[in-house]
Amino acid sequence: MSATLGALLAQATARLKTAGVDDPARDARALVAMAAGIAPDRLSLALQDMAGAQVAGHLATLVELRAARRPMAQILGRRAFYRHEFRVTADVLDPRPDTETLVEAALTAPFAHVLDLGTGSGCILLSLLAARPMASGVGTDLSPAALDVAHDNAARLGLTERCLLVHGDWYSPVEGRFDLIVSNPPYIAAAEMPGLAPDLSHEPRMALTDEGDGLSAYRVIVPGAGAHLRAGGRLMVETGWQQGAAVAELFTDAGFDTVKLLPDLAGRDRVVCGSWGG
Repeated sequence: MSATLGALLAQATARLKTAGVDDPARDARALVAMAAGIAPDRLSLALQDMAGAQVAGHLATLVELRAARRPMAQILGRRAFYRHEFRVTADVLDPRPDTETLVEAALTAPFAHVLDLGTGSGCILLSLLAARPMASGVGTDLSPAALDVAHDNAARLGLTERCLLVHGDWYSPVEGRFDLIVSNPPYIAAAEMPGLAPDLSHEPRMALTDEGDGLSAYRVIVPGAGAHLRAGGRLMVETGWQQGAAVAELFTDAGFDTVKLLPDLAGRDRVVCGSWGG
């Protein structure tokens, strides 16, 4: 039986609400627009249009994926982050608004050469390079599949020539020195994983947790940064909201100056940064 897009939207919203999705109306609108091949901001004008069987079937599949708590970014294949849209797959961490705090903080001072450790989709590195047309950068990741996504995003943004993406664990494939090192490493403690939102079960575990206390990545990144920073260079890392003080102590112990904790959109500690005296 045929139905209007408006009717399908109501059904999709009800299904997602029953599944416990946080904002079922918002997600349902995005899924209906995707199934119908309509720009999301044009959907309101098409709600009285009749939907064919192909559209209804496609929508049903999308809704069930979301009801199973597949992240919207993975279903849509994209995520808006900072000033750009990035391709997202199940192989990379879904870029989050809080991570924009790191990008904005990094852009408060000039840099010519930036290193992103654990680049994932490339959203941090590529956002920085897009905002600084004369800069170049290196991104590392232990996941070849994640690097494939980052390569695609670099090509989409026209940044391939200024971006080197290499496979390896933290600093292991890195040569040379940088003005800026950034990272959003796995910082969720293993003991906290069972209590996370269901959506996170679909994201790569290695990008979420260190399988320890949540601080092991910082114990590598922070002490190792001095060997890869120019004098006056900066290290900036995202942290869990309760980890700022512990990570800041690692910065101080490693010899960083002017160590600061920066808040996210909710006012919680989110970024630790420091300057390297050389």
